Amino acid sequence: MTGTRAAALAQELRERIALADTGPGGALESEAVLGARYGVSRVTVRRALEELRAQGLVEARRGAGWFVTAASFHQTLALGTFRHAESAVSQAGKSATRRVVDFGYRTAPAAIATSLGLDGDGEALYARSVRSVDGVPLDLAREWVPGGLAASVSRADAEGAGIWATLQHRGHRIDVVRQSMTAALTTAADAELLREPAGTPLLLVRRLALDPTGAPLALSDHRYLAHRFSLEVEFRGWSSAATAEPPGLRSTPDQSSSVTEERQTAP
Repeated sequence: MTGTRAAALAQELRERIALADTGPGGALESEAVLGARYGVSRVTVRRALEELRAQGLVEARRGAGWFVTAASFHQTLALGTFRHAESAVSQAGKSATRRVVDFGYRTAPAAIATSLGLDGDGEALYARSVRSVDGVPLDLAREWVPGGLAASVSRADAEGAGIWATLQHRGHRIDVVRQSMTAALTTAADAELLREPAGTPLLLVRRLALDPTGAPLALSDHRYLAHRFSLEVEFRGWSSAATAEPPGLRSTPDQSSSVTEERQTAP
């Protein structure tokens, strides 16, 4: 029973960390206060905290208590701009590394081919990579580039600067990014690369890059560990009318997900 309660407490604390619901400097309550707050024993609290420490989310500081290690990153989205996850990581004083685990040309699935404007048998460059911060996985990416644009992209490029940055450096301007977000769970294959159990919650983000003519340049699917990454949006100009909606929102009862089109303002 203790193990079940520890797992439940660990999940509760992961959600708090993801929402930045902590004290000054990322401080958590003492083990005694956590035990009283959640109605569990000190042993259960310690097991939950050790689980989070193994995931790189918290650390114990001698004489000070438990603190969030800045392993959960919050990326602010401003309407009309586009930012990569690296911006959130760098703001936290960290740096991300990318490991490419699959790289080569293949026939894209039908839905991907349609998004990229490929013929039925058109090949695309496919890359799969894991991005980590301080050695702890952050997300798993699957990226596709039309074969005609991918000749100048090497595996070293994908692992270093990244595919999108490499395309820009080669003279391909990204003018618009269309982004959709939804919830997902890790599959067995994903879980092995992300070092998390199968069924771990994910934030699935699909991004399609378009050039100034509207032609597709690249498509990427990012599977972020939900307890390590969140996307935040700030809306301004909310009407004082009780029935008014925030600017840019409208009822979409028949849609299972929302799509945001954003213009790129930073390289």
